[in-house]
Amino acid sequence: MEFFRIDITSWTASFRYPNLISGVQPTLEVPPLSTVLGLLNAAAGKYLNHDNLRLGYFFQYGAKEFDLETIYQITSTSKGLPSNSAKSNIMQRQFLFENRLSIYIEDENIVDYLRAPYYSLLLGRSNDLATIESIEKVELDEIKDASKVKGQIIPLNNMLAGKIQALPKYFSDTIPRLNLGTEPFSIIDFKARDVPSKLTAYRDDTQLNDGVDIFFHVINSSIYE
Repeated sequence: MEFFRIDITSWTASFRYPNLISGVQPTLEVPPLSTVLGLLNAAAGKYLNHDNLRLGYFFQYGAKEFDLETIYQITSTSKGLPSNSAKSNIMQRQFLFENRLSIYIEDENIVDYLRAPYYSLLLGRSNDLATIESIEKVELDEIKDASKVKGQIIPLNNMLAGKIQALPKYFSDTIPRLNLGTEPFSIIDFKARDVPSKLTAYRDDTQLNDGVDIFFHVINSSIYE
């Protein structure tokens, strides 16, 4: 089957665990769906509502390490508004180095946004600037009982081993932002070994040494309204 593959690279990336607010900040080894969909919004320059969007992606990195980071904590007024007072603090943040995100999609309208992004593309935080390296059409074979699913997040009910974490699929366009479609996912590092599954996926033989099976999520914004 034919898809567009968009390869995006960055020097650094950091994907925060949603339930960790303070203290040491580890990173997820794969970006959540909400991060990838937010990246598409940034490219479009607007909030996109999706109607049965089929989206697959594969993420890999060169290294993972901790670094010290200075943060500024802003105090609030008695009315709950930000004040002009702030104090600095130090925390440990884990980051990923030399990253590549491959997005697989059928919708050429979204691909057109990525050809000329409206806003800067990020892989995580505001300093994790990303660059589109290539956009091309690829032909992927459908694979039953896929065994090479890695570098991806998979809904937990598919029973694939990985780090288990509840993650939002999307965020609302309201202020404050609301988590939408939160559910448990299995986060599977790209270095994971091959494991048989009951999933139907599409194999990209150009990824890693012997290919990766790409699982496609179906995003339908109307179910969150």
